[in-house]
Amino acid sequence: MRLFKRGENHDVSFSGCERVPFGRQLRGDWLLVGDQEPPLGSHLVTPRRGYLHHGIYAGARKVVHYSGLAHGLRRGPVEEVSFAHFARAQRIWVRSDAPSDFGVQEVVRRARSRVGENRYRLLTNNCEHFCEWCLHGTARSFQVEAWLARLRFTLRATLRLFAGRHAVSR
Repeated sequence: MRLFKRGENHDVSFSGCERVPFGRQLRGDWLLVGDQEPPLGSHLVTPRRGYLHHGIYAGARKVVHYSGLAHGLRRGPVEEVSFAHFARAQRIWVRSDAPSDFGVQEVVRRARSRVGENRYRLLTNNCEHFCEWCLHGTARSFQVEAWLARLRFTLRATLRLFAGRHAVSR
């Protein structure tokens, strides 16, 4: 069960997801097709409404992820779920833009060490923060960073526009 290599007919590079708000374009990612199984410790990504959801492949068709707001408005814990539950009938990509700082067994151990944790915070401790910590030791969310950058840009532009109108009206 190998992943398709770049250039093969089934290779997709987040074509349907790279315009998702707050997401970044991911290059070199592989779309899982059919019953393909990703490599152990892989960083998995699947689209949700308005964002990308992240998890770590733990083997045996199980994914460890921060369920976050998946259960409605009440936050959910880090949990190990079936591949199908994680995907929610959406496609799954294996993110491969940055190799892990740890071996695959350590990545899975780190992910499972947080199962049951219930400290989800959208801006500071979400599913992407969790995966980045498992893979690289530093919690980070590129989606949140992109969203905050857009917000800052919009606020600055609005302030400049307001300041310009205010100066003209004097």
